[in-house]
Amino acid sequence: MLAVRDIEAAGYRSLRSLRFAVGPLSVFVGGNGTGKTNLYRALALLQAASTGTLTRDLATEGGMESVLWAGPRRRTEPARVRLRAELADGETGLSYGYAVEVGLVPQVGDAIFGAAFRLEPQVKAERLTVQAGARPTVVLDRDGPSGFVRDEEGRKRPLGTDLLATETALAALQDGMHFPELQIVRQAMGAWRFYHDVRTDAGSPLRRPCLAVTAPTLASDGSDLAGVFATLAHIRGDTADLDAAVDEAFPGARLVVPEPGREARFGLVFPDYPKRVFEASELSDGTLRYLVLAGALLAYRLPPFVALNEPEASLHPDLMEPLAQMIARAARRTQVWLVTHSERLAAAVAQASGVRPRVVTKRDGATWIEGLRLGGDFSDEED
Repeated sequence: MLAVRDIEAAGYRSLRSLRFAVGPLSVFVGGNGTGKTNLYRALALLQAASTGTLTRDLATEGGMESVLWAGPRRRTEPARVRLRAELADGETGLSYGYAVEVGLVPQVGDAIFGAAFRLEPQVKAERLTVQAGARPTVVLDRDGPSGFVRDEEGRKRPLGTDLLATETALAALQDGMHFPELQIVRQAMGAWRFYHDVRTDAGSPLRRPCLAVTAPTLASDGSDLAGVFATLAHIRGDTADLDAAVDEAFPGARLVVPEPGREARFGLVFPDYPKRVFEASELSDGTLRYLVLAGALLAYRLPPFVALNEPEASLHPDLMEPLAQMIARAARRTQVWLVTHSERLAAAVAQASGVRPRVVTKRDGATWIEGLRLGGDFSDEED
């Protein structure tokens, strides 16, 4: 499993230029408007590069005019969004560095250069390196329409003319046999999970039974939550952590997960009504949201990277400590990235995990992280 070791983002919204190391648990806390969500979105865009939706996702955000850094820029500096991640394999010792740059379609007068619409985001550059020793090997190098990729024998192959300006080579070159390094990175980044804006309204799929299909990992929209609980209860046969999380949040309450037939479902029994099972459709938004987070963090199999954006939304303040316990527990099984407004949650996570929260601020109009040094490490890491 590849772990994220380093993240770099520049030219994206309020992210003028940031690079920092990433550990098993990363906690970012700060007020409105500091750019915390932009840190989260930068990771999601890196994943989009691996799945082939990067330029579409940027267009959905409003296009390059909306996502580009709006602050001062050197005259010779191109208007681009630059994203990079370094992934490390703890078993082989190999590290993989993937970087991508996206910019505007070049235009001279009424002429448009490149296979893209006038305002469409365009991939300008990509680079993938693999490092086993002192020096990295460039596996993929793209500059505009030209470049090369190394095959399984290390030979350079031209990218070819079929690659569109709006496509990433990482996603487009699907031949895992001939391009194994691309396949490794693509699969690793594609397996990341981002949990945000999970619906809990009356029409939410969480409030309805789901198909009884084994669900070792919660879907990003939480729609298979009942399947995740059923997998723990009736396939793994172990709900100890899940039961503890429910009891910590709702003392005396009990999660009920019937053996599935065609559908999987769940409910809660509260101590005030010991003979009454409250189905998912009857639970409050906050209760259901907490259960979604339990499904994301305590599932049978966790993804290699879990990102949470303001999970405290609609939760009662007294649920911060139980949530922090779940986050700390999950960080022992996988990497967790947490962005939060709640200082109480950040403090509770620090107490449960020993990991210091990072305070996100603004510096000269740009998002910054307190204690971050230019080398990408933090000034308090030796403490």
